[in-house]
Amino acid sequence: MKFGAHMSSSGGAWKALQRGISIGCDIIQIFVKNNMQWFGKPCPPDQLALYANELSAQKLAAVFGHTGYLINLGAPACENRDKSVKSLIQEIGFATDLGLPFLVMHPGAHLGRGEEAGLKQIIAGLNEVSRATKASPVRIALENTAGQGTCLGNDLRHLAAIYEGVNHPERLAVCLDTCHLFAAGYDIRSRKGWDAAIAEIDSLVGLEQIVAFHLNDSKTDLGSRIDRHAHIGQGKIGKQAFRHVVNDPRFRDAPGCLETPKSADLHEDIQNLKILRSLRNG
Repeated sequence: MKFGAHMSSSGGAWKALQRGISIGCDIIQIFVKNNMQWFGKPCPPDQLALYANELSAQKLAAVFGHTGYLINLGAPACENRDKSVKSLIQEIGFATDLGLPFLVMHPGAHLGRGEEAGLKQIIAGLNEVSRATKASPVRIALENTAGQGTCLGNDLRHLAAIYEGVNHPERLAVCLDTCHLFAAGYDIRSRKGWDAAIAEIDSLVGLEQIVAFHLNDSKTDLGSRIDRHAHIGQGKIGKQAFRHVVNDPRFRDAPGCLETPKSADLHEDIQNLKILRSLRNG
């Protein structure tokens, strides 16, 4: 597995690459705009050039994006759902400009309308987005969730239902978050539990659909359905559980991205990366 972390794009996407390289990231995840705003401004040509130059100068295994947190395709018909669709379309455009292969996205929350209604809305929203961005190669990597509140994606069958329902499943992918798996009730602390979770996703959509991992420990217990990330080895999953995760030969070249709390000097990311690499065989 190739290790890295989510990096701030403050000052420009090219700055995120510099930050990641400075702490030894092999892979980097970024937001393509402010993650707490519906819409942003396109990256100007000079900024795109700086990004392209920085990317070509480095030996990163992967750079990919994560959608903003306001986007909720699972919501019932309302102004915010309309904004969610338009925001995702814009973000795919920004990701296309940067040459990102995919954007990680939480599937959405049904907001009390029930799983079936929420999944139906997500599928319809993705179909609308794919029609509007059919010229783009950028995929949406559906991220499994902890199931907090009315969020969908805690049951891996939700992801399969979305795949089965959309018109263009080739535009989708999967990102698995270790904290979310654990909080949703998948006991990945043992190799047996990890293999069972991976076997489930394999049977539902196929291992080839997994394009990235979020490597986060969990502050909350197994099945809590509460999404709280902890540093590697400082949560309920525990340090040793990540040994069989990072050494799984099926994901030797997959990006493994930290999304753990960090300070401005990024010392927490540096320590977490050190721990992950210490667990890797060879």
